[in-house]
Amino acid sequence: MAQQERLVCASSELVDGGKGVRFSVERPPESGAVPAFVIRYRGKIYAYLNRCAHIGVELDWIEGEFFDDSGLYLICSTHGATYAPHSGLCIGGPCRGKSLQCLEIEERDGNIFLKD
Repeated sequence: MAQQERLVCASSELVDGGKGVRFSVERPPESGAVPAFVIRYRGKIYAYLNRCAHIGVELDWIEGEFFDDSGLYLICSTHGATYAPHSGLCIGGPCRGKSLQCLEIEERDGNIFLKD
């Protein structure tokens, strides 16, 4: 079965360590859309399900604001769990050692695509 892809956003929408772009994915066995996001960090793109590894709430309180003030770490707005942007690994907070669920993503031709 061939892998499918879906356009998420234009590459220009992502600034290094800045605001991310929210989108949704279908992930069985859940019914309906699951929130996700893509960010740029140190020139590379990363995408994760928008779900804290601690209690499953969405990370951003203000839409697209996933980074802390320094632009170096992803942070859960609910309880402050801190994640490494390049791996999704929780490096501080109540879910230390757990990770965000990574999504396969590709950047080409000025766009960012989700690989399904």
